[in-house]
Amino acid sequence: MSVRHRLFAAMYDTLSASVERRELSPRRARLLSPLAGTVVDVGAGTGANLRHFRHADRVILVEPDPYMRARLRARLGESPVPVEVSDADAEHLPLPDGTADAVVFTLVLCSVPDQRLALLEARRVLKPGGTLALLEHVRGQGRAARWQDRLDGLWGRCVAPGCHLNRNTVASIGEAGFEFTEVSRLEAPAVALATPIIAGTAVPRSEP
Repeated sequence: MSVRHRLFAAMYDTLSASVERRELSPRRARLLSPLAGTVVDVGAGTGANLRHFRHADRVILVEPDPYMRARLRARLGESPVPVEVSDADAEHLPLPDGTADAVVFTLVLCSVPDQRLALLEARRVLKPGGTLALLEHVRGQGRAARWQDRLDGLWGRCVAPGCHLNRNTVASIGEAGFEFTEVSRLEAPAVALATPIIAGTAVPRSEP
């Protein structure tokens, strides 16, 4: 891991504090508090989701970045439910097929190396009828999308390591075999380039 990753992990909570307080935390609460059973939080980061899991029997916190994971471990006491930490990555989840009741992606599908494989992994580990819960910034439209295309490389190098502004995550979710059951869009001026943000749930589509 590079110096950039270490610095980003150290600064992440401070940099995101304002938008987290005003916009993201209430959406995390609405999205995550109903989840029950075995929940997999993919790319758990520094632990912003921890206090919002209210009804899960078990939460597996998947975080491959050692700097993020160290900060995550320091916050485990915030969780009201049993949790365990894994150093696996999004493309190789540490569960057998069909064993998770919910898989959570919050602000991580922008940066996973292989978005398609990460979504297919989520589908693999979900039980039939299981829930995919999402809070993700996605590709904009028109002029906004064109600016995201222009600045994508610079953003991923200088602002948020590995993050892509212009991934068409909504389309990728459908292509991986999911259908939305609920979705809302948020325009967040505080993070103007990394917007809109979607919040919602999806389920694996029934095979024909």
